[in-house]
Amino acid sequence: MTTLFTIPISSTGGTIVCSNPTASDKDKNIYLLTFTSPKDNRLTPTFIDAFILALDIIEHRYPKGVVITTSGIAKFYSNGLDLELALSTEGFLDNWLWKLFRRFLTYPMPTICLLNGHAFAAGLMLAMYHDYRIQNPSKGLLCINELEFGVPLQSPMMCIFREKLIPSSFRDLILEAKRFGGPESLKAGLVDGLGGLEEVLTLIRERGLQKKAATGIYGTMKEEMYRHSLDILDGHTANLAWREQVEEKKDQAQKDALKAIEVFEKQRSSKL
Repeated sequence: MTTLFTIPISSTGGTIVCSNPTASDKDKNIYLLTFTSPKDNRLTPTFIDAFILALDIIEHRYPKGVVITTSGIAKFYSNGLDLELALSTEGFLDNWLWKLFRRFLTYPMPTICLLNGHAFAAGLMLAMYHDYRIQNPSKGLLCINELEFGVPLQSPMMCIFREKLIPSSFRDLILEAKRFGGPESLKAGLVDGLGGLEEVLTLIRERGLQKKAATGIYGTMKEEMYRHSLDILDGHTANLAWREQVEEKKDQAQKDALKAIEVFEKQRSSKL
């Protein structure tokens, strides 16, 4: 394995290392990004800045090929957001998280997520914004667990699952906060296969992914495929306005329901 470059993650003393995963000349345009940001690869502003820089370097300084991402921390691919930091950082969603999601959704080369360990919440969202996913068959769970601690998902967090999952898997993931091990993830369509780096390389070779970006339109094709999700990622203000309208309608519906209940209860009391 040959290291091409390393980017520091200043806030944690971590790194993102770009390497060629094999010594074969045929695989020189396969780029493995291994991120290690203790203790569990939270998606913080400094982590995201380093990640996007790594993607930019590959796009603009190396031949077109395939990008694999994985974690250098055995237990976790990513444990999602540092919620306190995300809430206290002005513009975090627009300037960091949505930007990262958008970069992967439209990246002009095939992207593969190698899920070596747990991917929870925004960590799993990031994995879904890749083109393909391979999961460790015996270690690590995939889960969207916001339901369990009462944090509603915003539109860009939700739309990628709607794009890529069948309705029953989408329901189980979001409304049951179900934890998916490798075999369950494969059955639900969350991942494309089970294994490690060798299985990722096999997927690349069997599908001819190394050559898919050669014509220069790979990113454009993805923009057209995922136009609805792109509109959502780029429309944060409109998303918030829509949510406000929904909440107003819910408030009015609750008031109307309570009035109807009061009328019913008074009528029932008068008959007793």
